[in-house]
Amino acid sequence: MSAPLPSSIQTAPLLGQWVHLLDDGHFQIRSGKVELGQGISAALLKVACQELGLRPDQTSLLAGHTAQSPDEGYTAGSFSVEVGVSALRHACVQMRRVFAQQASAHLSVLPSALSLKDGVFSADATAQRVSYHDLAHSFDYAATRLDLPLTDEADPGQLLSPADDAFVRVDLWDKFTGPGFVHDIVRPHMLHARVLRGLHAEARVHQPDLAALRALDGVTHLVCQGEFIALLGPDEAALLRAHEKACALVKWVLPELPAFQEIEPLLTSLPAVTQEVVNEGQAMACAQRLTQRYSKPYIAHASIGLACAVAEPSLTGSGQAGLTVWTHSQGVFKLREQMAAALGVAVDTLDVVHSPGAGCYGHNGADDVALDAAFLAHQLQVPVRVQWTRQDELCVSPMGSASLVELSAGLDPQGRITDWQAQTWSHSHLNRPGWSSGINLLGAWALHPDVPRPEEKDVTLPTGGGLRNIIPYYDLPALQVTQHFVPHGPVRVSALRSLGAYANTFAIESFMDELAVMAQVDPLEFRLRHAKDDRASHVLRTTAAAARWAQRGEGGEGQGLGLAFGRYKNRAGYCAVVVEVEVDESIRVKQVWCTVDAGRVVHRDGLLNQVEGGVMQAISWTLQEAVTWGPEGITSSHWDAYPILNFDAVPDIHITLVDDLAQPSLGAGEVAAGPVGAAIANAVVHALGVRPRHLPMTPDRLLRVIHAQA
Repeated sequence: MSAPLPSSIQTAPLLGQWVHLLDDGHFQIRSGKVELGQGISAALLKVACQELGLRPDQTSLLAGHTAQSPDEGYTAGSFSVEVGVSALRHACVQMRRVFAQQASAHLSVLPSALSLKDGVFSADATAQRVSYHDLAHSFDYAATRLDLPLTDEADPGQLLSPADDAFVRVDLWDKFTGPGFVHDIVRPHMLHARVLRGLHAEARVHQPDLAALRALDGVTHLVCQGEFIALLGPDEAALLRAHEKACALVKWVLPELPAFQEIEPLLTSLPAVTQEVVNEGQAMACAQRLTQRYSKPYIAHASIGLACAVAEPSLTGSGQAGLTVWTHSQGVFKLREQMAAALGVAVDTLDVVHSPGAGCYGHNGADDVALDAAFLAHQLQVPVRVQWTRQDELCVSPMGSASLVELSAGLDPQGRITDWQAQTWSHSHLNRPGWSSGINLLGAWALHPDVPRPEEKDVTLPTGGGLRNIIPYYDLPALQVTQHFVPHGPVRVSALRSLGAYANTFAIESFMDELAVMAQVDPLEFRLRHAKDDRASHVLRTTAAAARWAQRGEGGEGQGLGLAFGRYKNRAGYCAVVVEVEVDESIRVKQVWCTVDAGRVVHRDGLLNQVEGGVMQAISWTLQEAVTWGPEGITSSHWDAYPILNFDAVPDIHITLVDDLAQPSLGAGEVAAGPVGAAIANAVVHALGVRPRHLPMTPDRLLRVIHAQA
């Protein structure tokens, strides 16, 4: 029985939507999964080369282009390899099979007698040769369009070239030398723009002095429509100086925000919709019970590079006036629909093209700044480049939702879990443009204050948003999960790397250590007793062995080792982590050991980079990051108020990858977040004997924990 078609093939069912034969003899590989710094471009081209029998220099990648690439939705959720690479492999295998049949007929040999190298088929017994391009033109095989429906017969088959772990990322050279980012795009007669925004996404300008703004040096154009105000000029440096002065000329009206407070009292005090989402199994009699609460704050994306977009008036294929917009959005097709609605134009008049930006870990300001540029280019009919400020990044872009998790479990006399109960309090974790009804673009709210906002909702299990990974990946006799969905809070929220999995895994794996203490069992042994499958046990044992877990000792004296595990979304990659910390005036992560099982590894270097980046980001979240606010808006509006991990705090990271060719490739870009946070907390307990349950673990907060538990 054939396997079902990959989901992306179902939405882009023609071969020519995935591979295009160029007139110069090269192959254009097309994908809807875009390069966000995660190395997906190398993985896509590597698979195409392997399956089509090509050299890397024979290929180029076109990704995230609404006029030419397949629509694969968002580049998110650790689906780039699991879905995007799978779909491309499927298309390339079918292309190879079809052209091999044509080559067999052309060379008058059986298909089994063919060899394929560098895009050329040859007959083993003769000197005859014919290329893909020769066949496409000789047989008029739909020319180079390849209008062939893909079928479910294209199983992966045997790779035509060996895996090459040194496969070079094609995006890096331009990034190292200058023109590799959307920020570097320059169009003829382009204007630079800065949009005036306050310290909160809901801040509204109050009676602006437009004459004073228009008179600022460096401002050649002032655009004001509704509550949207933008300064434009040809010289970016002069415009920046004008923008600083403009900010002092504008006053803002903010909504009434709840007082800044700890996450536990905040979330439990806000209106919520409560529902039981899981109730299964039969609880066993317990001898002991433990109940604890854990929380994480609102977290900013805090990319070092700023959100940026460029838009230019253009003509569509039918000759209509339109726009081309360059953006580092994770979902160019959905963004195009939302921008068309906000601008009041037809969707097919917009061409949205992905161009790399700063590291993107969810729904940041990339979509908002794209509309800023599109509106201004549409309004003035000139190319416009918009770049946000650091204040914009930290105040008005969507934040990762705060979460509170309460866990309760019983243990029998033998130290096994008898039942598990979980309650969560959180907001939506997925408000990307186009994900639900309404428009979620900041500029649209300013241009049309009455525009329908997106519906506040969450994603149901098994994938989950705020509920992601709330079900422990352990064998449990009984499980009950209750969700308290909080529709509204003090900040704008949407997707941030791993969604609810970071908070939920942090809570679960902290709680597993607390249960292990109650059961008087080593934390590793306690997890192995309840492991759901052999792959979970393997990554736990492998990581423990690498970190010499058996020799960790009693701890104390400020040195500690902590262990944690998670399987992302309970269906993607497995990850086990051991962290070594040193605690004096602050917590320092010295070493991290990590084992990841993501099934068949497509691009080893890319996977290592993803895991290393996830480890570093999770350390920063866990030890330092939290959004703060007050009556005037977001107060964590600059780096001093919103610190991120510095280079001098980078630990030694030791990663082991489990590469199993017999297993399907699994998503791994977000596997490390939750386990790393919990492993740090568990290591702090080993080092100090006190447990931090509420993030971040800053020195002040840790000191309060020590005093509270003394």
